[in-house]
Amino acid sequence: MKYITFTIPCYNSENYMRRCVDSLLVGGEDVEILIIDDGSSDRTGAIADEYEMLYPNIVKAVHKPNGGHGSGVNKGLELAHGLYYKVVDSDWFDRDAYLKMLDKIKSFEVAQFPDLIICNYVYDHLDEGIQKPMNYRNVFPTEKMCNWNTIGHFHPSQYLIMHALMFQTKVLRQSGVKLPEHTFYVDNLFSYQPLPYAKNLYYMDIDLYHYYLGREDQSVNEKVLMKRIDQQIRVTKLMLGYYDVTKIQNKKLRHYMVRYLEIMMVICSILAIKSGSEENMAKKKALWEELKKSNPALYLRLRWGF
Repeated sequence: MKYITFTIPCYNSENYMRRCVDSLLVGGEDVEILIIDDGSSDRTGAIADEYEMLYPNIVKAVHKPNGGHGSGVNKGLELAHGLYYKVVDSDWFDRDAYLKMLDKIKSFEVAQFPDLIICNYVYDHLDEGIQKPMNYRNVFPTEKMCNWNTIGHFHPSQYLIMHALMFQTKVLRQSGVKLPEHTFYVDNLFSYQPLPYAKNLYYMDIDLYHYYLGREDQSVNEKVLMKRIDQQIRVTKLMLGYYDVTKIQNKKLRHYMVRYLEIMMVICSILAIKSGSEENMAKKKALWEELKKSNPALYLRLRWGF
């Protein structure tokens, strides 16, 4: 049985993909690693083939035309055989935390597998030797099965990102999540759309995922964010369209999902303002006006929060 399918979407990742793959191989044959070569022009594809040859029972190299990060995530979910599905960008796992999580999954009875496992992640400025762990101790009980009714409260700027989440594969498929191609910031969609389908939650207070920061071309770099404001707005519109969150029955889940939308609207608005561009300010205004027209109740809630 494959307990976890790891998908690694790779585009021209030859310089840092080995660290990622090597950190995941620690799971042995209990896991499946899908390296998605997204039309790379460097040695990414050759390195993926090399790993598949060395570890044929663990690694599968998948070569496809370039479609962007979301396309790689979609392809991995399509091919996944694991009980759980985890996307790992070219970052890496802490070995001890990884083994602890895998042992915990294997200890569950078949009928008790949680729909969603949450772990801590670490912002790792590797080149500067600076790390910033992010946890959810204020929200979830540690290593106890819980649900949206029994969780605590998120801080105003605190939300669940892809690096912290590991859904059951069947939950993701039930949710119908499918990420758009050639679009950045789609991790927000992956972290948002499946949430109402996750009924049982389990939190492990371990610093599992190391999220590498520091590259100048990275999508979360502020200058890059401002250049890609259209894609940020596109993702935000998709999130607004998935559900009428004001009608979600569970109060805590509803509050969290509204807060997530609030954060996305704030990001779009701040980027437009900081860009100093009249064109971007017009886009910001159009985004708010569109929301006001389509869902006045949500508009007022987000405006009040903003």
